[in-house]
Amino acid sequence: MFIYRRVRDLREDHDKTQKEIAQYLNMQVTVYQRYERGERELPLWAAIKLADYYKVSLDYLVGRE
Repeated sequence: MFIYRRVRDLREDHDKTQKEIAQYLNMQVTVYQRYERGERELPLWAAIKLADYYKVSLDYLVGRE
């Protein structure tokens, strides 16, 4: 569950909306919201794109720092 909190925190720290991030990931907002709430597992491709977007490592994103 830690990854989902970190994904939300990074988004909020960068003053982005769920809609903006969903558009960046080319997905519907409802799908992204499920990732952020931990209702769906975040796919590796999306985790990589988010890590690149926020300029953090995948280890940081998943709490392995």
